[in-house]
Amino acid sequence: MNRDVVMGEWKIAVRTLQAAKLLSRNGYPDDAMSRAYYATLHAARAALAVREVTTHSHSGVHRMFGLHLIRPGVIEPEWAGHLGESLDERLAADYDIGTSFSSEQSREECERAEAFVARIRRYLLSNGFTEDELATRTDHG
Repeated sequence: MNRDVVMGEWKIAVRTLQAAKLLSRNGYPDDAMSRAYYATLHAARAALAVREVTTHSHSGVHRMFGLHLIRPGVIEPEWAGHLGESLDERLAADYDIGTSFSSEQSREECERAEAFVARIRRYLLSNGFTEDELATRTDHG
């Protein structure tokens, strides 16, 4: 396992989650939806990197997450569904000019992303990472 890759993805996930929450609180729900998805994506990449699986496409992350973490029972199946639903909402937020999300919807999506990131945090802790390693400046901001 390349710890630097895991930690790099983890730090992006945490920072992006904080950005999503900030955007949601400040009246930018569509942007918050997009950032929440990216927090989820980078957390998934961190988890995959523990198994030395890397992929750069969104669909590849989803596929490999299912194959290497869900199928063997390492991560519970509902988290794969969250990853897919979050992508659908991100695509609508970023590209569908007829779609807009409410503050409530973005708050809920941020909560789902936060739960996903927390689940991946537990996975990383169970794979030799420490609380100190996983703590970042944005954890407290």
